[in-house]
Amino acid sequence: MELPSHIAIIMDGNGRWAKQRGRPRNFGHLKGARVARDIITACAERGIKYLTLYAFSTENWLRPKEEVSFLMMLLERNIRKERQTLIKNNIQFRVIGDINQLPTGVRKEVLTSQEVTTQNNGMILTFAVNYGGRKEISEAVKKMALEVQSGTLDPYQIDEKMISQNLESSFLPDPDLVIRTSGEFRISNFLLWQSAYSEFYVLKKSWPEFNEFELDKALHTYGQRERRFGKTSQQIQTPTSIGVEL
Repeated sequence: MELPSHIAIIMDGNGRWAKQRGRPRNFGHLKGARVARDIITACAERGIKYLTLYAFSTENWLRPKEEVSFLMMLLERNIRKERQTLIKNNIQFRVIGDINQLPTGVRKEVLTSQEVTTQNNGMILTFAVNYGGRKEISEAVKKMALEVQSGTLDPYQIDEKMISQNLESSFLPDPDLVIRTSGEFRISNFLLWQSAYSEFYVLKKSWPEFNEFELDKALHTYGQRERRFGKTSQQIQTPTSIGVEL
């Protein structure tokens, strides 16, 4: 079975899962963090090269202040707690998003984990924190606009490849598979440019219910998909003759 090189996950439904069980929303976030740890390990064991988790969006600041504070505390604690596990499993840790707006403690743990895992050459684990796809694209546009203004870039040189190279996430290939839990059919401002030809897998279960079995189901479904990238099925299935004179 062909595995995706890059999996991106929208980890949705923690709060709703908790409320359905008569528990506070933060209980769902705690459970969701444990699931994330297990899935990170499972993806590394299966040979996934890139895993990107949508941990906190630019819009999540609009949530109740107490919930945001808890999420920041949880993020800081877990990044620090799992650092040695990342090193042990040869996982490189990266973050996309504006970390300058994060609390000092979270920012410190992010930078430390990135630094101590920079030499790891196994799976690249990326957290999208204070991340928004539209913001990422707009920042790339600003960067290129300044180069045009300074005369170092001809605007007619700008193409899709150059835009991709100017994105903060340029170190990542486009995601092959985007997984979303909780049954919501929307992308929620996540990797907007990069997911143009991604395969999507949506399941009704909330993130706290996700496990290795559900991961393997998603991988199996991906393996059955035909990725055409604008071509026809016949073009994909028929080998192209090379070096044949007509």
